[in-house]
Amino acid sequence: MKDTLVTLLGGGGFLGRQVAQALMERGARVRIAQRNLATAAKVKSLGNLGQTQFVAADIRKPESVARAIHGSDVVINLVGVLTGDFDAFHHQGAANVARAAAAAGVTALVHVSAIGADADSPSAYGRSKAAGEQAVKAAFPTATIIRPSIVFGPEDQFLNRFAELIRLFPIVPVIGGATKFQPVYVADVAHAIANAAQSPGIHGGRTFELGGPQILSMKEINAWIAKTIGRDRTLVDVPNGAASLLAMLPGAPITRDQLAMLGRDNIVSPGAPGLADLGVSPTPLAAVADKWLVRYRRHGRFAGRVSA
Repeated sequence: MKDTLVTLLGGGGFLGRQVAQALMERGARVRIAQRNLATAAKVKSLGNLGQTQFVAADIRKPESVARAIHGSDVVINLVGVLTGDFDAFHHQGAANVARAAAAAGVTALVHVSAIGADADSPSAYGRSKAAGEQAVKAAFPTATIIRPSIVFGPEDQFLNRFAELIRLFPIVPVIGGATKFQPVYVADVAHAIANAAQSPGIHGGRTFELGGPQILSMKEINAWIAKTIGRDRTLVDVPNGAASLLAMLPGAPITRDQLAMLGRDNIVSPGAPGLADLGVSPTPLAAVADKWLVRYRRHGRFAGRVSA
């Protein structure tokens, strides 16, 4: 991909920074396009002089997207929200990106969706993701769709969030304890996206579901975290009725839509193309997570390592 110009919409975020690094390692030039460029500052130090560009863009505004994409060889849409107007970002925004990419004649479009994208999903999030996929396919038929399960890494809002709760409280409530996930390492997702962008002739027009090597329930994930950080904790399942009431309260730790999402497992569909098809070997939680979860131990990095 040497000297290829790749525009990353949402490229300054948790996943975007990893994708940017994976692309720059391949010699690509990377243009970060997003609403708040201040959050993208960390990307600049990842590349060589002149390898990064930055442009303000809002995928809800077609003219903004067209300006950001102008002159690009490849476009990758990483924009996603967990609260707010899902349709504006996941559906209409995705459509704006795909139409602009088609009009600009780019060679490849990679659209990052999510496992759980389904027109019949009980959550507005899942329905908006499905609508976005359909809009992308309609405007850019050779686009590659990437559907990750829960993505984990040093700056995630998943493992770190639970680790902090486990550090603070002797009794930890678990919502959706039986729901299964297939946590996938952020660097693996990033390399999969970069590989898809690099070989549109092989991967274009296909949908890939990315999951790690382990399938764990929400309760099992919390138990694993507790063991890894050396905290003896009691995990208590929150009944669905109580969780529903909690989700209705202002400032609740979970929204009603997120609770609806927990009604379905978040794992790779049987037979779906995945990481291996994109040339990536999945990384187990235990192989990397201890590097950043160490700060939640009683004595931090000076504590003895706990076997996972």
